[in-house]
Amino acid sequence: MPAGANDKRERQYEHIKDQKLEQGVDEGRAKEIAARTVNKDRAQQGESEQASRTSTDDVSPEHRGGKRSGNDLGPNSPTKEQLYEQARRRGIPGRSDMTKAQLQRALGEP
Repeated sequence: MPAGANDKRERQYEHIKDQKLEQGVDEGRAKEIAARTVNKDRAQQGESEQASRTSTDDVSPEHRGGKRSGNDLGPNSPTKEQLYEQARRRGIPGRSDMTKAQLQRALGEP
């Protein structure tokens, strides 16, 4: 649990951690996700002593909800599923066997 958190944040941390464990996430990763979520919420609510600009100016982790998941090629890159759908609409052959990077190249994306 993040240092300096109140009872509400402690309950939030435990709830998020328990949800992730139920989803099959290993305990270390579940703790990390819960701590990062609580810390960002604390920063956005002005409850933390230090806060980065990205923590305070960005959308809340609950609202974001995985919108950036699978983005190993940049923070604003589309997911593999989104690229696959674009490739399907364009009729690109062999798309089901392509990796995310291959789909991006086939679609002419950086």
